[in-house]
Amino acid sequence: MPYIGRFAPSPTGLLHFGSLIAAVGSYLQARSQNGRWLLRMEDIDPPRAQPGAADAIIATLRAYGFEWDGPIRYQSTRGAAYDAALDRLRADGWLFPCSCSRREITEAGGVYPGTCRNGPPDMVEAARPMALRVRSDGPRIHFHDALQGDFDVDVAATVGDFVLKRADGLFAYQLAVVVDDAEQGVTEVVRGSDLLDSTARQIHLQRLLGYRTPDYVHLPVVIDQDGYKLSKQTYAAPLRDDDPIPALCAAMAFLGQAVPEEMAFAALGDFWAWAIRNWRLVDVPRRLSAPGIAFNGLRDAVPPLS
Repeated sequence: MPYIGRFAPSPTGLLHFGSLIAAVGSYLQARSQNGRWLLRMEDIDPPRAQPGAADAIIATLRAYGFEWDGPIRYQSTRGAAYDAALDRLRADGWLFPCSCSRREITEAGGVYPGTCRNGPPDMVEAARPMALRVRSDGPRIHFHDALQGDFDVDVAATVGDFVLKRADGLFAYQLAVVVDDAEQGVTEVVRGSDLLDSTARQIHLQRLLGYRTPDYVHLPVVIDQDGYKLSKQTYAAPLRDDDPIPALCAAMAFLGQAVPEEMAFAALGDFWAWAIRNWRLVDVPRRLSAPGIAFNGLRDAVPPLS
């Protein structure tokens, strides 16, 4: 089966070094296997999206030399496909409306207790806006991550029935990513380890919808000096579009690749030719997170892995 990978950023801000790690890892996994690499914009949460962020992300990826196959897919245009998946789950008896709030679930211990499985408990509850949840019944989920190892998860015990469409009418990430990965034929998902705990839920949905389960690679995420994951929410510094090589070299070093010093002076095309030829997933550190590698845009020697 031909390899198909993807990179799926959310337009909630500009790309930062943590985003670059996921982009580089997914790109090199695809290109080193002569595979396709797709770009998908996960813009299903308009209240969190920043105006112009999607275009800025695309511009940064181009400036860094990424080349994707086919048109960019925008999840904001995919409502009909997500509703069709919900209809299938509803027809098979897996879907139910729920009026419970996040606060109520937190007070119940963080695992959905099944309150609305047989309908809201009273008329007052029934008057609330309804989310749609999928039942989590079924066997434990076993999966192998090519980097992080083997996992065995009881979705019902650890998460419970989870939301696929929010009470405000927006589709949940878990549904959208499963439908799009299946329809685009993604054979391997390469992403940050912060999404590792979503994998069992996604495999549960894949099984219910009759989709093939892709392979998984969860890369270590970048943490700052205080131990927090680099993210747009923690105001991570955006990538510079005018001088990509230092950041790309630092990304390769973070991913455990042996970067020759001359790469710090390479042309962008030469860097990618070297990176694709020398990419080794086996050398990526087998850990969930690691401190970022400092780079300042100057053409100094490539810094060592922290």
